[in-house]
Amino acid sequence: MYQRLLRDASFFTLLLRIDEDLAAEVRAAGCPCGGRLHSARYQRKPRGGPANLGRAFDTRASFCCAVDGCRRRATPPSVRFLGRKVFFGLWVVLLPVLREGPNAQRLSRLEERFRVSRRTLLRWRRWWRETFPASRFWQAARGLWAQPVTTEALPGSLLAVFGGPESPEEQVLAVLKWLAPLNRRSWNKSKMSEGRRGPAEDASGRQ
Repeated sequence: MYQRLLRDASFFTLLLRIDEDLAAEVRAAGCPCGGRLHSARYQRKPRGGPANLGRAFDTRASFCCAVDGCRRRATPPSVRFLGRKVFFGLWVVLLPVLREGPNAQRLSRLEERFRVSRRTLLRWRRWWRETFPASRFWQAARGLWAQPVTTEALPGSLLAVFGGPESPEEQVLAVLKWLAPLNRRSWNKSKMSEGRRGPAEDASGRQ
């Protein structure tokens, strides 16, 4: 069921619509200085997902204050991206789960089908089990559930607390929405005001 979601164009379209709604909320709120926010999208070249998703998936919503002397930038939360990782966030969540298990042939088939190397999958697993548990985001949220989330089994143990596999769409969507604030960067000074490149979206690194 998880494998189907990784190639489900309609599910990816739903994620895009959610991102658009999140971006609209940030833009409607405006800048803390009172200025209007202008679109200042980031170009992305995400890997993974169905073929021919369209150009709308190649950008990440972001805004810049229109007031001279402010120019602060706000990047809304996202359910499509997970920090600066090259692959779509859905893949970074699900492929490490699908890779678990003792069957080497099954792992090889997954790697061949989705064109993700074992090296990349191992990096993602290290991120989930070492970098992510050490983050302030996780430390603040880990006590929200009555059922303990085992860090040694992430991200599978995280999926488990958001429902059962009988409704994978709702389960995965709930996880992506929960992770969305991890991607938000608000009110950074823009490259226009500081004379440098735009802010990094996430400290997790590009993988």
